[in-house]
Parts: sequence; structure tokens; C-alpha cells
Amino acid sequence: MLKDYIVIDLETTGLNPKLDKIIEIGAVKVKGGKVESIYETFVNPGRIIPERITEVTGITDIMVKDAPYIEEIIGDFIEYTENLSIIGHNLMFDYGFLKHNAINNNFTFDRMGIDTLKIARVYLSDLESRRLDSLCEYFHISDENHHRAVNDAAATRELYQILCTRYEKDNIEFKPYELIYKAKKQSPITEKQAKYLKDLISCHGINPEYDVNKLTKNEASRIIDKIILEYGRIF
Repeated sequence: MLKDYIVIDLETTGLNPKLDKIIEIGAVKVKGGKVESIYETFVNPGRIIPERITEVTGITDIMVKDAPYIEEIIGDFIEYTENLSIIGHNLMFDYGFLKHNAINNNFTFDRMGIDTLKIARVYLSDLESRRLDSLCEYFHISDENHHRAVNDAAATRELYQILCTRYEKDNIEFKPYELIYKAKKQSPITEKQAKYLKDLISCHGINPEYDVNKLTKNEASRIIDKIILEYGRIF
């Protein structure tokens, strides 16, 4: 069992790191086998949180309204993680979002990690589900606030300890491996795009579900094309 590591969990507006945004970060830092500290923050996604996400997580637009944007905290969070191996349940989901946001803000984020979901698939293949909430129920792990980042990070830490105790024995699934996720930097919206998009929104009386200034260049292009297709151009 690793003695020094950090368990990470994110809540997001959707499943695609290129299109969706982080709305909450939770992490549990472990040193010498004991919890050293906990990191928890909401993140303002710069857009309205989809209703389905609020239903799952309980996180509302009001809760993230005054939270920092990801570009304001991603550097500090990467520093907080030090150079520790990362543990997560379905780890590449969380790592993909962090990697994209790190690169977009000119940070490097290359780590080793362990995925408790992969371990569960190997050693608990007979279970009907290996989702985190199902495994918490199976192993009697406290899971009082499921789909909230710190709760899920803490639950994943306990799950990792249980899996190590029961199944480790130097098996390869328990050794940290290089996390490989290719992410290309996304450029922010240009001044020209922002002005034209705001003009389109004003002209057509659109109530946007996003902060124009927080869009990427590609996001802005897609939204502009969609508005023009539905409402027409302005001249």
C-alpha cells in the first residue's frame, strides 16, 4: 500500500473535458499512511449548470456563483498535489479534466496514478456494479454525501485501503502507472469573437447560459455558428 498519495475527485458539468467544466474539486492528501490535509472548493464554470447535473450532485448555480474560476486556482491546486501519485475511482475522467485545464493555463501536470475502479474490475468481477456508491455499500464505507467531491475522495481512499488489505500481495494493479492523456491547449475567445457574439446575443434577444468572456475560441465559434443557423446573421 502506498504511504504517500493524493486522492482526487471532481464534479463537472458533463463528461467531455474539451467541452464541459469543473464545478467542484475535492482531494485528500495522505502522508505516511495518514490524512495530512483536505482540499475542497467549488469552481465557477462560467455557465449555467445543467439541471441533470444539479439533480445528481446537488450543486446549484447559486452555490458556485461566487466561487473562483478554474484559471484562478489550477496552479495552486497543482502545487498542492506536490508530485504525489494520484488515486481515483475512474481516475482518467478526473485526470483528463485536470490535464486540460492545466495545459490551457500553461501548467504541466504529468503524474503516476492508481485507479480503484480498475482494481475492482479485476478482483470484484462477480459484483453487479463496481460504481463507487455500490462498492461503498458492499464494503460498508460511509457515503453520506455521494457525488460531492470531498465525500467521494474520502470514500475512494477508504476503498483503496480495503482493496489493498484484501488483494494486494504485490499484484501489478496496485502499482502506480504513468497517466497518459493527450490534451491540446484551447485558446481563449478572441476580442473580435466576443464582440460579435455579444452583438448576436443582443440583436436576437438571447438569454445566454454562459459567460461569453470565459468561452474558448472553439466554443465561441460553435455558438456563433449555431446562433446564425437558428436566427440569422447581423450586418
